[in-house]
Amino acid sequence: MTLFTDIGALVASAIGGMQADGILPGGLDLGPVTVEPPRDAGHGDMATNAAMVLAKPAGKKPRDIAEALAPRLAADPRVASAEVAGPGFINLRLETSVWQEVPRAVIAAGTGYGRSTMGGGRKVNVEYVSANPTGPLHVGHTRGAVFGDALASLLDFAGWDVTREYYINDGGAQVDVLARSVYLRYLEAHGQEVEFADGTYPGEYLIAVGEALKAEVGDAYMGKPEAEWLEAVRSFATDAMMELIREDLKLLGVRMDHFFSEKSLYGTGRIESAIDTLKSKDLIYRGTLEPPKGKTPEDWEPREQTLFRSTAHGDDVDRPIMKSDGAWTYFAPDIAYHWDKVSRGYDALIDVFGADHGGYVKRMKAAVSALSDGRVPLDIKLCQLVKLYKDGEPFKMSKRAGTFVTLRDVVDEVGPDVTRFVMLTRKNDAPLDFDFGKVLEQSKENPVFYVQYAHARVHSVLRKARDAGLDVSDTALAGADVAQLDHEAELAVAKKLAEWPRLVEIAAKGHEPHRVAFFLYDLASDFHALWNRGNDQPELRFLQEDQPATSAAKIALARAVSVVISAGLGILGVAPVEEMR
Repeated sequence: MTLFTDIGALVASAIGGMQADGILPGGLDLGPVTVEPPRDAGHGDMATNAAMVLAKPAGKKPRDIAEALAPRLAADPRVASAEVAGPGFINLRLETSVWQEVPRAVIAAGTGYGRSTMGGGRKVNVEYVSANPTGPLHVGHTRGAVFGDALASLLDFAGWDVTREYYINDGGAQVDVLARSVYLRYLEAHGQEVEFADGTYPGEYLIAVGEALKAEVGDAYMGKPEAEWLEAVRSFATDAMMELIREDLKLLGVRMDHFFSEKSLYGTGRIESAIDTLKSKDLIYRGTLEPPKGKTPEDWEPREQTLFRSTAHGDDVDRPIMKSDGAWTYFAPDIAYHWDKVSRGYDALIDVFGADHGGYVKRMKAAVSALSDGRVPLDIKLCQLVKLYKDGEPFKMSKRAGTFVTLRDVVDEVGPDVTRFVMLTRKNDAPLDFDFGKVLEQSKENPVFYVQYAHARVHSVLRKARDAGLDVSDTALAGADVAQLDHEAELAVAKKLAEWPRLVEIAAKGHEPHRVAFFLYDLASDFHALWNRGNDQPELRFLQEDQPATSAAKIALARAVSVVISAGLGILGVAPVEEMR
């Protein structure tokens, strides 16, 4: 049961009737026509902009269209009234019976309620985390991991065929630094005193790796020049770091479908193949770039370079792909990696990066557009920084990694469910304040608690109903006499439940999983309001003594709330609770 879709179909059908009657011309694009909740609930249950968006192509005044369309909508038995407002909006009120049926529809569909076919089974690759394999994941990676994982789940719920992917950045100079750092810990494991310099990583997490290397090779690398051990230690260290990262992701409940190694692109012809593909489109050339902004001619030494004509696909400037010494720039393997994704047949690509990748967006979109001839869209989502607080004050944690707070530090402090939900309480491109005191509060101000408490309250009702001998199985509740749900507070909850399928599609279309967290908080708020009114108005309580039919209807409403909360939390990767402890 997707009411907004159903009423949208009613509007389209009524417009079709007006076209058949010659009131409107044929061939109108109905894509911009929407049916959505009005900004002011006092105006009705739903509103449509049909007359406003069709006026210009139809060559008519919006209000004239609205006044002809409204009676046709009002003639439908589900519509109690259709009123024209302002210059041509139409506000709809639905019959109470329509809202009363929502809980039964939710229960009948189960956690599949709200699932969409919008994705049509198309293939989408969501790449996220993709941290350098030089240490454990830090709190910044945590936000990207949660956002990417929730987005992947949301797209799956909306009908996409989703691949979760991690790009291992193991082809750059940073893995050589990692190898040298592990070698120092290896020497330390043999009893030598060492000094971390030249940018090497001093984190304690490498102590165990150095000891493991000693157990693996003994003293074979002792006193040997770097050329004899660097490659082997680099491979050993990278494997160890990726195992650590996999453990961190598992701790957070993140599961990747595919890990792709940057190193696999080098020496295999794959970079060359990608660049040749761009050459065949006349997008690679030798040229000289203009000075960067802020540089004067005296500061700038122009030189001829091998460039990608990214401006042909929306970038601000063309981009170098080869250094003057003939080595590839960092952009070249990125092009090859995305060429690999395009070649795997994905219909859409999504990359989730930290805020420091802002300059990367246009060039990478240009590359994917060029490689796919505009067929495959690439959306790059940037996750802003996370600031840690405790009770409003900046919070310094142990920093066992040496220089940063790890994902494990955060999860050990508050648990994976709280971590995940809080990371989604802001849009990805907005800074996030993570207050360790507030996220554990049991109050309305803590959205994690507030949503979980609503779910737990429903299960408390179910337990009490069973103890009273009532059949509260989903089969029984789906057959409840919902006509007894006639109070405005009960109908408010039913109306919020009806918005869930629409919310899923809006969030999936915009790649905005935070909308799910916001919706769950609003649903919980409406449910708690109903619960609290029952304290003063006994007739609103979910269990009505000696009135099993009335109790069943009210419990069906509560059960529908728990079904939607469970589905929403599932998208966010958070386990719903049945009891608050």
